[in-house]
Amino acid sequence: MQTIKARPAAPAGDSAQLATITRLLIACGDRPGIVAAVSQFLSDAGANIVSSDQYSTDPEAGSFFMRMEFNLALAPEERVDFERRFGRAVGEPFEMRWQMWDARRRKRVAILASRSDHCLLDLLWRSRRGQLEGDIVLVAANHPDLREDVESFGLPFHHVPVERGRKPEAEQELLELVAGEVDLVVLARYMQILSGDFLARVGVPVINIHHSFLPAFAGAGPYERAHERGVKLVGATAHYVTEELDAGPIIEQDVMRVSHRDSPAALVRLGAETERAVFSRAVQWHCEDRVLLHGNKTVVF
Repeated sequence: MQTIKARPAAPAGDSAQLATITRLLIACGDRPGIVAAVSQFLSDAGANIVSSDQYSTDPEAGSFFMRMEFNLALAPEERVDFERRFGRAVGEPFEMRWQMWDARRRKRVAILASRSDHCLLDLLWRSRRGQLEGDIVLVAANHPDLREDVESFGLPFHHVPVERGRKPEAEQELLELVAGEVDLVVLARYMQILSGDFLARVGVPVINIHHSFLPAFAGAGPYERAHERGVKLVGATAHYVTEELDAGPIIEQDVMRVSHRDSPAALVRLGAETERAVFSRAVQWHCEDRVLLHGNKTVVF
């Protein structure tokens, strides 16, 4: 099973300053003794468990998922050894996929956008208000329209046009901006389909907001098609991006009631409110290490 390691935190001062919350995520086959082994290892290391959530798809032969937060004073060089010992003592015997993340290391987030500003500005506002568990480090867009808005937040804006027949060049420019520099890429109504090559090379998760309640009305023009169908609910879906269009694991969804009186334009306006809320929750939950993948589904603690 693959072990995912976080990069060490920056050095700190004395042991009191080093005490920090570490988030531990675990996925493995369910069997007796998992919780006991994890708890015993942490107890022996002097860690204080401050929260723990777990879920099993089937206690007899299902998949087991856990999110735990514990407090432990560790210098950077001690953390590397601590994670190595956890892998040998607990991770390997239970064939776990696991990750530890030092909560002092706020995730670095890049936003890709086009012309629509509602999801982008909502995330920027939440970040400025300290309501986002991550640091937005740049915004890149295939149109220049949002430059002034982004720069008013003190963030760098990169215009990366996607010209007909030159999409690989545009994706290469985006990769040069984000690959190895961020922990998460989010698509704030970025109206371009990312290639499988980009997704393979970017090296971090990518989250998209889709303005319909997937799998209904996937693709372009969902509100117009929803109006034609006479729906009574419009929704939004935040999901991880995969090579298959709008089919990645879903993180969060929500809906808003509409009626026959609402025009397609009204559906767009009402849907934008849902999009903002769904998108911000999904990004926040990812930054808080609350989302674990289970095939093409997610477990969200």
